[in-house]
This record gives sequence, C-alpha cells and structure tokens, in this order.
Amino acid sequence: MQAHPMLKIENITYAVEGRPLFEGASATIPYGHKVGLVGRNGAGKTTLFKLIRGELALEGGDISLPSRSRIGGVAQEVPSSSTSLLETVLQADTERNALLAEADSATDPHRIAEIQSRLTDIDAWSAEGRASSILKGLGFDSEAQLRPCSDFSGGWRMRVALAGVLFSQPDLLLLDEPTNYLDLEGALWLESYLQKYPHTVLIISHDRGLLNRAVGGILHLDQKKLTYWTGPYDQFARQVAERRAVMQAEAKKQEARRAHLQSFVDRFKAKASKAVQAQSRVKMLEKMTPITAPEDAKKVVFTFPAPEELSPPIINMEGASVGYGGPPVLKKLSLRIDQDDRIALLGRNGEGKSTLSKLLAGKLQAMDGRITRSSKLRIGYFAQHQVDELHIDETPLQHVQRLRPDEGQPRLRARLAGFGLMADQAETVVGRLSGGQKARLSLLLATIDAPHLLILDEPTNHLDMESREALVEALTEYSGAVVLVSHDMHLLSLVADRLWLVKGGAVTPYNEDLEAYRRMLLAGDEDAKPAAKPVEKPKKASRDEILALKAEVRKCEDRLNKINDMRDKLAKKLADPELYENARAGELETWNRKYAEVMEALDRAEALWLQASEKLESAA
Repeated sequence: MQAHPMLKIENITYAVEGRPLFEGASATIPYGHKVGLVGRNGAGKTTLFKLIRGELALEGGDISLPSRSRIGGVAQEVPSSSTSLLETVLQADTERNALLAEADSATDPHRIAEIQSRLTDIDAWSAEGRASSILKGLGFDSEAQLRPCSDFSGGWRMRVALAGVLFSQPDLLLLDEPTNYLDLEGALWLESYLQKYPHTVLIISHDRGLLNRAVGGILHLDQKKLTYWTGPYDQFARQVAERRAVMQAEAKKQEARRAHLQSFVDRFKAKASKAVQAQSRVKMLEKMTPITAPEDAKKVVFTFPAPEELSPPIINMEGASVGYGGPPVLKKLSLRIDQDDRIALLGRNGEGKSTLSKLLAGKLQAMDGRITRSSKLRIGYFAQHQVDELHIDETPLQHVQRLRPDEGQPRLRARLAGFGLMADQAETVVGRLSGGQKARLSLLLATIDAPHLLILDEPTNHLDMESREALVEALTEYSGAVVLVSHDMHLLSLVADRLWLVKGGAVTPYNEDLEAYRRMLLAGDEDAKPAAKPVEKPKKASRDEILALKAEVRKCEDRLNKINDMRDKLAKKLADPELYENARAGELETWNRKYAEVMEALDRAEALWLQASEKLESAA
C-alpha cells in the first residue's frame, strides 16, 4: 500500500471583494488525522474548503494533496426522487457502481476476474450492510431506508447526502457543520463514526463535545493565518489563552523598551557628542517589529429581559394527550413546570420532542386530559423555522420596530446591541446577514416580551463558539424556565438540571446523567424507531408504480444471482486443497471472512427480494 502524504497548504493568499481572508497562510495535515477547523464566524472556513476542492482559484500559494486522492463533502441535500434511501447511498460509491455495471456486460475472462477481485478489494459485497448501518446511525430505520427520497423533507435529505459521502469513504472527508441538521442522537453517532474513520477528516464545527471526542487536532484560522495544534479542543483553548497572556505581557514589555529608546533619541538628537548613539537607537527602533497584543476575544452577548415572578407551577398537566388529528403522538402526560426549571428533552427523532414543545408553547391543543397554565404566563419559542421566516428584505431594526412601534430609535438599537447586533447590522437587510446573526435576531424576537418560559429548539445552529458560551451565560442568569432541545452536549450539560426522555409515546424523567444517556445510545438502543413516518398514501397502485415494483423485483433477482455466483466461486476456492497447503499467513482467514461476508450479503439480498415480491403481490 502506498504511503500517503497529507494535505499541504503552502503560503496561500485569497480575498473576497477586496477583503483578505488568507495572507500567506500555511498548514500541513498528516494523513489519517481527524482535525477540527475552528475560527470566528466569517473568518473564511467554508472558503478554505472551496479552495481545497478547487472550486475557487488561489491568488497565491499552493494547496496539494497526494495524486489520485478523492475529496468528499456534502454539497447539498439529495434531490427528491423515487430512488430508495438505501439505493441513493449505494450510488455514492461510483467505483462500485461502475464495476457492477461492467460485470454485467464483460465477456473477457481476464477482465471478469479483475472486476471480481477489485469488487472484493473494495468490500463491494458488504456494501449494503455498511450503507444500512450508516443510515440507521443517522436516524433511518430499516423500513425507512427502503422508502423513496421523495417521502422525506429537505432536512432529512441532507442526512441522506451525509450518509452518501460517509459511505463513499473519500481519502479526505470535508464536513461543514454537519451537526446543524442532526439531533443529539445523530450527532453522537457521527462522533463515534468519525473516531473510527479510516482516512483523513477535516470538520468545521462549533460543537465542543464533538471537537473534544472525535478529533485529535485543531486547525485554527485566525487573523488570516492557519495554525495546527495537536490535541482536542479544550487543550487547544487552554494553550491559546496562555499564548495570548504571554503575547500581551511581551507587547507591554516591548512598548516599555520602545518608549525608553525613544526618550533617549529625543533627549540626545541635538547633542553632537551623542548623535552617533542616537542614530544607532533610531536604527534599533526601526528594526523592532512591534508585537501586537492579540485583540481580546470580543465579548459576545445575549441579554434576556427578566420576567416577573409567578406562583408555581406555571404549567401543570394531568393525563394529557396530543397529536395531529390521528392517534395521539404522546399520551398520559402528567408533567409540571416551575419557573426555575431547566429541562432538556432527550429522545430520538420522530418520538415527539417537537410535538411536546408545541404543546407547551400552546401551538397545539391537548386532545384530552387537563392542562393548567398560569393566567399571566408568557412563553417565548425559538426554532429554526422561525429563523427561516424572517423578512429577508427588511432590517433587524424594522423587525423590532414592528413589535415595539412606540419605542424610540435609541432604545430599539440598544435592544439589538444587547443581542450582539451592532449599528451596521441593525441597518442591513436580513437577507445579507449571516446564519448566526439571523439566529440572534430570532432569539431577540422570541424573548422581547420577557417570557416566563423559554422553549429553545436547537438554538445553537449557526452560532460560533463564543456565541454558544455567551448563550450559556445568558441562560444561567435568566430568571424564567427553560425547555431545551439541542444536539450540543456541552450546552445541555451546562444549562439543564432536569432531563425528560420522550420515547414510545410517553414523557418520563430520565434519572441518569447525559454521559449515561450517551453510553446507552452508543450501545445501540435496538427497539427505538428513529425515522419519522410520512403520511400513508392510499393503497391503489398505479400502472407506473406496478412497473416500478416489477423493476425492483428484477433488480433484487439480479443481485441475488450475482451474489450466488460469487458464493459458488468462493466455495470452489475454499474447496481447493492447494489453498490449505500453500496459504500464506492470514490468507485462509481472509478467504473465510470473505465467504462469511458473502453469505451475510446473500441473506440480506434474499430478504430484500422477498420484501419486493410481497410488495408487488399486494399491489397487484
């Protein structure tokens, strides 16, 4: 196997609209390392990915990869098509598809042998199992994996796109904030998957848990330069803080020396006897490259207005059920919320966390049972769809003005500044703001009435590290109740003091801690059904659907035949006495393993064929 060099970034320079993002930046990523790319929002992290992919042209410098390296990343969601999720993911491995297609048509025995041996090399026969386990990790159960992409919304199709790139195992995997469209369960699965990923990974993320557990190095983009630090995020943060303190002390010392030299020059410039010395001091002054004290991390803020105290409980439920017209999604809810509660909702996708949030927020009515709310209760609700519903052609100032028409400009601007939206952003139309700035505006709008209960559904998407820390501080000081859904373990562990598990139609207190929940998930909670069920379509199958089902059955039969051929060849090989006499160390084991994999693939192919046949029968 050839020794792979690594990703080499040498002296690169690049500007966007005249604003330099990189100036003489260099870094080397060793092969097989898992690296987190961090830096402030807007520093140019996503641009660096585009430069590595060659989608943008460098102005200076060079980015090099070993020849024939495959780079992979999630560009956008998978299109809505009638292809099943499993098949969509399998198609992401272009080499395997090309070989399988050629195997059908090849006639030259040498070429057939080459194809079969290459298919074995790339583990083509265990491909379905691998694709299926990736989809399962990202929240799709076996039944969902066989449904067409068109059954799923954009956010879910983003996950399928992610599954595809993970399955195709590029030599350099580039992931840009992948947890933004995952829940906690998916994020934890991804973390453990990346730890075992066989090649190099570069991941843009602001998720501290992920950066502490899944990566062994941090690439820091700061002041147009790149620095590579080995070790997880917390170690990097500590080292940067220490370096900052040293730099500040150095800058102070140098300032003092400079002032001292300058005063000497000023005093003696006019005296002939000291002129030579004065000249040499002037030269020294010119040579001193000033050490600039690093700008201290700009303090990022959120300022939630404080609600008045209500008498407990602010919400009480007895035997409540909730759903969307059909059978209830959650039933027999007996829950109580007080104003000092900090509750995190745990549970897989599709179990009803959002449904519970909507019920608490009063956006859904209970189907039965009793819900009592304090008469003066005000509720703030933040979710991603609200960020998407901001008016893109209006400024933040206009948004706040609509809610507070009687307040003067200075007061409105102060409100925006309290959420880190400064003068220039206050006047910029929302369509031109970054994801993080839009999220800040939405949080401001959600909390403007000083709610007694704040419901936050994935509040950290698009927020950078400093903003996440600021959100933790603001929530800690906030005097209302908080109900939180988040994939950010760091945020959950710092904010929540009660955990509720939403599972199997019930909501129960989870008495262990988050670490225990993480272990339980990674150990594989078999009985959970992660994928959200789409609306069932009425049964009468059209002619096209029947044709599609027939094609599926044929495809399953072909697959079965191929795997059967493969099994026969392997059985013949294993029956050959020569193999046992002349086998090199480990060779026999490899052949036995291949046989076991093919048998497993055969079981799966038979199951898929049976399923397809049954579907066709019931439709016909």
